[in-house]
This record gives sequence, C-alpha cells and structure tokens, in this order.
Amino acid sequence: MATLWGGRFTKDTDSQVFAFNASIGFDKKLYRQDIEGSIAHVVMLAKQGILTSQERDVLIKGLTDIREDVEAGRLEIDETYEDIHSFVEANLIKRVGEPGKKLHTGRSRNDQVALDMRLYTRLQVLNTDALLKELMTVVLDTMEANVETYMPGFTHLQKAQPTTLAHHYGAYFEMFKRDRQRLKDIHDRMNYCPLGAGALAGTTYPLDRGYTAALLGFEGPTLNSMDSVSDRDYLIEFLSALSLIMMHLSRFCEEIILWNSNEYQFVEIDDAYSTGSSIMPQKKNPDIAELVRGKTGRVYGALLSLLTTMKGLPLAYNKDMQEDKEMAFDAMETVQNCLTLFTGMLRTMGFKRERMAGSATKGFANATDAADYLVGKGVPFRDAHGIIGRLVLCCIDKGCTIDDLSLEELQEISDKFGPDLYDAISLKSCVEKRLTVGAPGREAMREVIRISREYLEEEWQPRDWQLPNDK
Repeated sequence: MATLWGGRFTKDTDSQVFAFNASIGFDKKLYRQDIEGSIAHVVMLAKQGILTSQERDVLIKGLTDIREDVEAGRLEIDETYEDIHSFVEANLIKRVGEPGKKLHTGRSRNDQVALDMRLYTRLQVLNTDALLKELMTVVLDTMEANVETYMPGFTHLQKAQPTTLAHHYGAYFEMFKRDRQRLKDIHDRMNYCPLGAGALAGTTYPLDRGYTAALLGFEGPTLNSMDSVSDRDYLIEFLSALSLIMMHLSRFCEEIILWNSNEYQFVEIDDAYSTGSSIMPQKKNPDIAELVRGKTGRVYGALLSLLTTMKGLPLAYNKDMQEDKEMAFDAMETVQNCLTLFTGMLRTMGFKRERMAGSATKGFANATDAADYLVGKGVPFRDAHGIIGRLVLCCIDKGCTIDDLSLEELQEISDKFGPDLYDAISLKSCVEKRLTVGAPGREAMREVIRISREYLEEEWQPRDWQLPNDK
C-alpha cells in the first residue's frame, strides 16, 4: 500500500478499506495529464524561485522519462499505489531522489485531480468534436448526391408528404451541428485552470497561477479556490452533451433499422457492418445500429449517476467526487466508438432509390399538394381539405392512389379538378415546388448544402500550447 500520507496514523489501513478507497484502477488513465500538470507546476515553481533551475530540469526530465517509459511499456502502472498521483510521485522520487520530494510543493491532491480531470475531459471534447465533424462530412456528401432521391416523409410513422433523402439527412446534419456547438461552448467554459487552489483555500507559496494556466493552454486560472476543487459542472455538461449526441445517433439508428427491414427495403447495410443468425440463414441483421441505439442508455446512466453524486455535496472536496471518473470514462469511450462505427456504417450503406420513390407515391403523400391545387383554383383551403379527404376515402374504397383516378372520377367529387392535376401532384412537382428556406426543393437544398459545406470548412481552433521540454 503506497500512499502520499500516513504521518499522523499509527496503524496500516485495512486492506479492504485501501482497495475500496483506491482509485488507481481507473484514474491510471490520467497518467499523461498528471505528468503534464506536474511539469507545468515545476516550471512555475522555478519561475517563482521556489525551486532552483537545476531542480526544475531534474524534475522535468524525471517526469518526462516516466511518461515515456509508461507509453513504451517499460514501466507498468502499479495498482498497489492509492492513485495515479502517488504512483507518479513515488516513481519520480525513486529516480531523482530528494528533488522529487519537492514536486508537491504548493499543491494538494484536490487541485491536482481537478486539473487532471479537466485536462482529460478537454481532450475528449476535442476528440469527440473531430469524430462528429467526420460524421457530418459523410452526411453532407450523401445529401449532395441525393438532392433528387425521392422518398416519403413521415409524421406519426405514417406517410405524410414527399421529400428527398438529402432533406431527411439534412435534419440529422442540423442535430449534429448543434452537438458540435455545445461542445465548443463546453470547451470555452471549462478552459480555466484549477491548479494552485490547494486543498480548498489556496496556498501561502507565491504561485503564479496565471502562468501555470498559460503553460497548460487555459484561458486563465479559476477564481475561487473552493469552487476550483469541487466543480464538476464541466463534466456534467459534457455528459449531457454526450447524451444528446447518443440520442441523435439513436434516432438515426432507429430509422436505419426501419429502412433496412423487409417492409421498407430502402437501404442495404454493408456486410462489414451486419451480422447473421445462428439458426436462420437468410438473416442479415443491423447489429451496429441496434447496439448504438442500445448503448444510449449506458451514456444516460453516466450523466444521471454524476448528477446524483453531486447533488448533496457540501463545499469543498469530498471523497464522493472520486465517483466522477469510471462511468464518465466509459461514456466518453462509448460515444467515440459509436461515432466511429456509425460513420463507417453510414459511409458504406447503399440506397434503393426506386423502392424509396415508389413508396413515396403510396399512402397519399401528395394529398396536401392536391389540396393546394384546389386553393390555386379559388377553393378556400378548409373546403379544399374536406374535398381531398373525401377523395382519399374514395381511393381507399377503390384500392388506388389519387393519381390512378380518371379525370371523370375526380370531377365527380369536385368540378375544379382539371387534367393539370396529375402534373401538380407528381412526386417531382410535390418536392420541387417547396423552395422556402429549409424545404426539400432542389434549389433550396443546394443552398443549404452550400452553407453547410462552408460551415464544415470553418475550423474551430482551440488555444495552442506545449509544455517546455515536452516532446
């Protein structure tokens, strides 16, 4: 049992208590952030004259060597230590001797872990954003290639009006765009450095917290030391954003699962993203889409868990907050894996365009356009709505579509119908007449695609930073 404390204790911690209390089994994931934060702390201490330049150089080399040895597999993170902080510090002391004992000057594990988790979360925000951007590129490429791929649009899962695949995909592009905007907001709001807050009340050492923050790429230091060590809002915000991403992915997956069914037959999922049945040889299952849909609950659980953990905690740090890591790490990894696999599935998926267009001609998806046709003939819309309702009922009795009725049959219901009706309610006309901003008409869609392409070409550049002597 290796700890950073023990002077006031007269007996060893019970082994079960140590295991229950220890966090190294999961916070070892933070080793790089812990070392980066320590290097910045050392550089600042030397700048302030708290360490000599020789001590600074020895400590930086020792920390850098530990990081490189862990990454090369030469040094295994030993889980007999309480946490990643004690592992790094103990190994540093073994390597460099007395100077290593000065590493912790002017800081507490409370602000240290607050920094590590913030650095790690910031990185995951950027990684998630990059994966979202890649997914949106695939979505936009599909939109560009399918401006005239007609399909039914639905409300209540019933055919409502004709639309295009580009228009349908465009709805998800907007969802993922909002997801990226949320990530940027979270990044900007969380990008303040808690290091130097100490246990809760700062320190008597003359630290330059602004300098440390700049070294680590933060906008500045946090402004209240109690809040610095007890704040997990940024992580809750990130888990909330991840939950929304998963909700959007899950909705998209649900539609792909429907489109892949025998009843719809709109898409063909690539073999590389499908599996078969152990007993039914004909089956080709949309397992990736189903798993992404299923893992959504897992991410929701992480958000609810952390909200519940934090809801009753008094200031400042409490050990409960150690529970901010395991499920959060799992949620971050889950979302990134889902984004990667979903993007691959979407990129390789084929579309059965004739089947989609054929489906759009059934289910009276052009009924609204037939009503609009009558309005154009001088019929008030409410009366036109009633006429088309009777027309649909007639078609149901006859087992046909509006387009199948003869002009004579149409005029039995309203003498306002003319031979130009058939063109007015054709699939192409129903879509192309809709040219308002955000509608599925060809020109409207091309303008939206142009705007969306410009958006993807804009780069969100977080602040550049690199630690001194950090390779």
